[in-house]
This record gives sequence, C-alpha cells and structure tokens, in this order.
Amino acid sequence: MKNKKIIIANWKMNPNSLDKAKKLFSETKKVATKLKNTQTIICPPYIYLGSLVDKNISIGAQNTFSKNVGAYTGMISPDMLEDLGVEYVIIGHSERRLWETNEIVNKKIIEAMRSGLKVILCIGEKERDKEANYFHFLKEEILESLKGVSKNALKNIYIAYEPIWAISSNKGSAIDTGNLHEMVIFIKRVLSDKYGVNTKLPKILYGGSVNPKNTQELFTEGNTDGFLVGGASLDIKKFGEILKIADEI
Repeated sequence: MKNKKIIIANWKMNPNSLDKAKKLFSETKKVATKLKNTQTIICPPYIYLGSLVDKNISIGAQNTFSKNVGAYTGMISPDMLEDLGVEYVIIGHSERRLWETNEIVNKKIIEAMRSGLKVILCIGEKERDKEANYFHFLKEEILESLKGVSKNALKNIYIAYEPIWAISSNKGSAIDTGNLHEMVIFIKRVLSDKYGVNTKLPKILYGGSVNPKNTQELFTEGNTDGFLVGGASLDIKKFGEILKIADEI
C-alpha cells in the first residue's frame, strides 16, 4: 500500500440525498477495487458516513473537532469517527481556513491522531504574488499546523497542496506542472528542515482543477504522489478516468 498512488474524493456538501450518495459510492467502488497501483479514499459528508463505511474501500471525513469530550453542540469528535470505522480525516481545507487558524488546525490534527485517524493536511496560498511571499506563507502553514507532531507520527500524515487560486470552484485552472514540481520540492525541504534529512516524509498530494486531461501530466511532470479531487469526484465518468490513468502510470 505504501507505494501506491493516493486519490482522494472530496465530495464536499454533495450529493443532496443518501440514495444518490450510495449510488455514487457504489459506482466509485466498482472502479477503485479493480486497481492495483492506486488507493482510493472517499470523503463524503458526515451524514452519510455511517451508511458508506466499507471494509473494501477507505473512508475519510471532511473535518473533525479539536476535542473528544465536552459540551460542543453540533461538533463531531475524532473518537466518534474512529468508532464508526472512518480511517482518514481532511483537516485545514481552504474552505474551512476562511475562519480556522493554523492553531485550530494544529489542535485538530493532534486530537485526530490521538484517536488513531490518518490526517490529510491541506495547505495552499490564496494567490501568487510577484515577490514570492507565498513561500513564507506556506512554510508558516506547514510548521504551525504540525507543531507538536513527532517524526514517528508522520507516517499517518498526508500533505495536500491545494493552491486556492487553482480550485475549479473558484473558477481557477490547474497549476503549471513545473510550478507544481517546484512546490513539491519546497514542501519536502520544509519538512526535512524540521524533521531531519533522513526522515521518511509524508506523501505530497495535489488538489486544484484535476481532470482526466491533466492527470497524467500532473503525475509525471508535477512529481506528486496523488490527488485531492473535488468537483470531478462527483462525476463517475471523470473520476473513473482519473483513477484508471493514475493506476496505469
């Protein structure tokens, strides 16, 4: 499993009924379970998790809370997710970072890992300025989000680089593969500086307008280990193609 490509389907607030969710899950599972070189992780809305947990395909949550005990109306704890059979959790997605600080993201990561969940940590700049301040921004996001996370715990962390300006829901387009390769190297350097050059680093994933037409190029020239897919994961034809292309690379 460790050498497999990782493709994560982030359904966000979709679909709008359990029946549709079950249908999409079934269609995705049909493709995903036939792949030999690719691991698929499906992250549906909270309300569908209990109905979709399946031993044959990995399930993740789109968020969690920073505590496991207490009077927090409306919150879902990492322990609850783990007890349900959820393996992964997305933390720090750009759509949540609109009101979540690096400190909040860090607390969620620490608590999720205590509960035995594997964390998909999202990072990404809002824009690319001419002065390249986005490098400092990303470094700060990484280091503050991983504060207190030990070297041994890195095996349960995935870094999803998702530049906000490239997300399709923001009418963006995928990053240039040369720039993506540069960012993968930069992220690995930040992690190596923090944890040591001989440390086995987390897999680096990319998210932002991924589609069947750019899948191969993003993999081969972008030097990424996988994708965090949003809109295309809701279209089984597109997502199925992405999975098959990834599996054949």
